[in-house]
Amino acid sequence: MEIVDKLLNHSRLALSKAITAVENEYDDAVQIMTEIYPHTGNAYVIGITGPPGAGKSTLTDKLAKEYRKRGKTVGIVAIDPTSPYSGGAILGDRIRMMDLTADEGIFVRSMATRGSLGGLSQKAGDAVKLMDAFGMDVIIVETVGVGQSEVD
Repeated sequence: MEIVDKLLNHSRLALSKAITAVENEYDDAVQIMTEIYPHTGNAYVIGITGPPGAGKSTLTDKLAKEYRKRGKTVGIVAIDPTSPYSGGAILGDRIRMMDLTADEGIFVRSMATRGSLGGLSQKAGDAVKLMDAFGMDVIIVETVGVGQSEVD
């Protein structure tokens, strides 16, 4: 499959498209996940959670910068509350980590909870696997703060 071949050859655009396909359950999502699966299991995955204002984004930012200083590539899955207007992520975490996006060794993806309680999107695990297959050394998953996904 072309998108998988490009993802495995470190195309950031292919990684973005693959995450979108899986997150939105496009027709080729299962095939993408099936084909990348043999290429997973290599990344170190870190989860960060806590209440609003605890410094989750600050910790994620500092960890990513430290890993980059050590020559590691970093994927970040930033789970944000779902916008009641668009259904997508509110993007608060990505805005707070804007300086990281200029680094080619860091890939930041915001994901909406889409109604999932507990701080994670149901597709966050798939995004981690896709980043792993892409070749990220470290993947940081930052959850929504406690109570932040219960937005009216």
